[in-house]
Amino acid sequence: MFRLRIGRGMPAWALIAVLLVVALTAAACGTDDDDADDDAGPEDFTGQTLTVITHDSFFISEETIAAFETEFGVSVELLPTGDAVEALNRAILTKNNPEGDLLFGVDNVSFVRALEEDLFIEYESSALEGVDERWIFDESGRITPVDYGYVLFNYHKAALDEAGLAPPARLEDLTGAEWKGRVAVEDPNTSSPGQQLMLATIDYFGEDGWLDWWRDMRENDLIVASGWEGAYYVEFSQYGGEAWLVNSYATSPSAEVIFAETELDESPTANLLIDGASYLQVEGVGILRNADNIGLAKEFVDFMLSRRFQEDIPLNMFVYPVLNGAALPQAFDDFADVPQTVAQIDPARVAEKLEDWLDEWTDVVVR
Repeated sequence: MFRLRIGRGMPAWALIAVLLVVALTAAACGTDDDDADDDAGPEDFTGQTLTVITHDSFFISEETIAAFETEFGVSVELLPTGDAVEALNRAILTKNNPEGDLLFGVDNVSFVRALEEDLFIEYESSALEGVDERWIFDESGRITPVDYGYVLFNYHKAALDEAGLAPPARLEDLTGAEWKGRVAVEDPNTSSPGQQLMLATIDYFGEDGWLDWWRDMRENDLIVASGWEGAYYVEFSQYGGEAWLVNSYATSPSAEVIFAETELDESPTANLLIDGASYLQVEGVGILRNADNIGLAKEFVDFMLSRRFQEDIPLNMFVYPVLNGAALPQAFDDFADVPQTVAQIDPARVAEKLEDWLDEWTDVVVR
């Protein structure tokens, strides 16, 4: 380590000269975060602990995480911090002294705010060669896509059958008296799928009409949960709640079959396939700018795009892997749906208006 000892009586001009040399030396020896540990091998990370900040719905098998830990001789700590928007908010508040090295769960809507806050360093994984360009939503190279899914309403078949109702054919139908207090959604201020639904309604009804629908839904006793888990596992009638419809994912019916206590031939839930009423969500991961273990974090980003990690995604998070050719479980083919017509809003428009839309939604639905 370079040390500078300054004796008493050193002339001012000499002190200035020495300090200038020290500054230039430090600049020459310093490295930018973006280039940290680029040439490091597995042995260089031995003993490190990598902390991955996630939303509460992030799951991956212990065996997959252990494979990375063994290869690099490290430990991986997962730090769930609420729904995706909550996790992003927390990462922004602590960005100068981050709680982890990576943040997973930033999606093709919330990433705009992450970039504005300069939260991540640039890193382009070589593994992106195996990922279709349509999943790459951040052209700045700071957020790497990991998975995708379709946000839409699920309905509980038995509840509708008992009430003598057919699945609604339009979003407008949900404002009817028969659906009063029977629809659950997530707050877009704290939930990623909640934001996706809000955007879908903006595209579906137009910027002049979407708030009218939400106003009518509030009058119809709309149920609003802070996050997906609360909406699905607490408010949804499939799990004892009052809501017959819940904002979730197109792969959720397949999860119901896979996790059923007894073998099922069909799912107890189904997707509400209304043209333009679903939203494509792509989730990604970013390396936090002030992280302690940037070199190891880059290795983990590469690992998240490996076949082993990607093929572990569907049966743990019930979304689709972005890696071309990654195998899918049969239940996805049998019980999941890919909507034919999804909502489309120009990302530039979303970046410009998202905060205004969130404020307007809050004024109409919550306040």
